[in-house]
Amino acid sequence: MTIFQAIVLGVLQGATEFLPVSSSGHLVLVPWLLGWPKASLTFDTVVHLGTLGAVIVYFRQDIWQIARGVWQTLRQRSLADPHGRLGWLIALGSLPAAVLGLLFEDFFEHLFGVPLIVSILLLVTGLILFLSEKMSQRTRGLETLGVKDALLIGLAQAAAIAPGISRSGATIAAGLGLNIGRAAAARFSFLLALPIILGAGLFKIKDAVAIGISSAEITVLIIGFLVAAGSGYACIYFLMSYIRRHSLYLFTGYCWAFGLFCLIMVFVRG
Repeated sequence: MTIFQAIVLGVLQGATEFLPVSSSGHLVLVPWLLGWPKASLTFDTVVHLGTLGAVIVYFRQDIWQIARGVWQTLRQRSLADPHGRLGWLIALGSLPAAVLGLLFEDFFEHLFGVPLIVSILLLVTGLILFLSEKMSQRTRGLETLGVKDALLIGLAQAAAIAPGISRSGATIAAGLGLNIGRAAAARFSFLLALPIILGAGLFKIKDAVAIGISSAEITVLIIGFLVAAGSGYACIYFLMSYIRRHSLYLFTGYCWAFGLFCLIMVFVRG
């Protein structure tokens, strides 16, 4: 992998992990369109850890409050602390993706090699975003979130293991479908990303260590990590500001346009 490729893929991972346009879909389709070789497992792991760093830095105060709140709920054996309660809901919402990922790992890995399916699922992401905007009343705050809500949003996150289904898009759309406001739905989506990105990163590290890291890879890995972290932080900041005043239709249009273009290219290339 060249330094240029590392920069492009790092930007893609960082930006599309948090914008509701599917990072996995872009990391499959863009290299395929450009004729680039598939990124190594080590590089994939490193850029995912870069996006994890972006979430931790941006939401550091929330994370600290949630950690303290969870500790209080354990000490007091009560869910009275709102931050602690949110922490347990995040843990609960993370379970569906963890279970589905472990049970059907080989199936989802296969999908990453089929641009046709990824293109179609990107179109599905656009439809999910469109319907969520049409149907949502957005009358609820994050403080009204309950066990059922966390599980339903968690199921949406589990579905996003498939490349082409946006994780942030699916979880934000699920929140909107439950009539949660856009900003609150986005905040819960990003906090919900922490356990799943951390878990996936640790799971991949084991395999990456077994493969080993060559001295030639070190530079591109460092660049990929830094670019993914920087672009990830910028896109979280952008989306949290944008979504307070605007709908998701912009991302709906993008998913449909890019998905349709890739679908056409699948048939053109035969």
